[in-house]
Amino acid sequence: MRRRLITSTLAVVLVVIAVFGVSLVLVETRTITSSAQESVDAEALRIVSIVDSRLIGGEPVTPDILIEQSGAQRYALVTMPGRPAIEIGVRPTDSVIRGYAEGERGETVIVEESRSAVTAEVASTALIIGGVAVLAILSAVLLAVRQANRLASPLTDLAETAERLGSGDPRPRHKRYGVPELDRVADVLDASAERIARMLTAERRLAADASHQLRTPLTALSMRLEEVALADDLDTVKEEATIALTQVERLTDVVERLLTNSRDPRTGSAVTFDLDEVIKQQIEEWRPAYRSAGRAVVRSGKQGMRAVGTPGAVAQVLAALIENSLMHGGGTVALRTRVTGNQSVIEVTDEGPGVPADLGARIFERAVSGRSSTGIGLAVARDLAEADGGRLELLQQHPPVFALFLGREAPVPAREPRESPVR
Repeated sequence: MRRRLITSTLAVVLVVIAVFGVSLVLVETRTITSSAQESVDAEALRIVSIVDSRLIGGEPVTPDILIEQSGAQRYALVTMPGRPAIEIGVRPTDSVIRGYAEGERGETVIVEESRSAVTAEVASTALIIGGVAVLAILSAVLLAVRQANRLASPLTDLAETAERLGSGDPRPRHKRYGVPELDRVADVLDASAERIARMLTAERRLAADASHQLRTPLTALSMRLEEVALADDLDTVKEEATIALTQVERLTDVVERLLTNSRDPRTGSAVTFDLDEVIKQQIEEWRPAYRSAGRAVVRSGKQGMRAVGTPGAVAQVLAALIENSLMHGGGTVALRTRVTGNQSVIEVTDEGPGVPADLGARIFERAVSGRSSTGIGLAVARDLAEADGGRLELLQQHPPVFALFLGREAPVPAREPRESPVR
């Protein structure tokens, strides 16, 4: 591209110089020749006028007098009737420019100048024009190289940016070049880079959320299947198989929920459901793990509550809170339910050391954890709660109290008995 730009610029400049340079040389040649001819004619007229005036006054006409009075610098031949011809200067031997003048008494003056002087002046003028043309060509080359670099370098940068995008590096460069068309391409590439970065972040987030959220259901499912494999009683096998199927359904719900949130985290499918059933299911699911750790998980508070939300999402939020207490807390974990205003509240607390002071305000941020865990569980739990129109908060750090606020089903007002019309 650089070579094409330089070649095209030089071609244009050379054409312009050829057209205008040749025309200028021709015009200057004609001008110099005309000027030389006029100068020779003027000198002939001067000499003939001097001869006329001296003849009228009866004064002698000699070469020295004519040279002194006319200032003649060229060869001149003066002929007068009845007198010998007079020559001034040295007669040129090559091609000449000749001027002629005739006086009132019949005298004639012929002035000649060598054409080589005119040719030398024309050559000097052509040399100056040629020098200017060379300078113009050099300037054009420098300008073409600069312009080619200005246009080619941005294209090289844009190609490198596109290559980086293709190789998986979505960082935008935010570099502009002062050329509207190239800046437009840079804007599009930067916007594409930002979209790719967002998509990659969403994919990584989905993978991290999936690995975290699926770990607990898969672990519970594997425990149930182990119990099925070890059981000899048919009733026990059926019971454990039923529980395993429930775990499979929950696992399916977790996967669907993760995919839904990855597409649009605001998408919810809130319904009115029995909150006791979800809490009971979570306690039964986590009781074996707590029993293995020598701890207990209990439930207290108001019962018979119906909340508005997605049962699967609420179960995932409670699972994240219970798991968090198992990993970071201590003692008995209690799930308390209560009503505040038009909301149902589920509080999860334990007897552990609580949330460190430096993590209190950042506990729901991703990659924030008090220990060596991933720091994803509470962040995903808050996202799930907000997607259902609820919210998840840390009410107290010591001991830790996490609260899930959900919409509550409005009680149906009792109908007043209608009076029968009096007949």
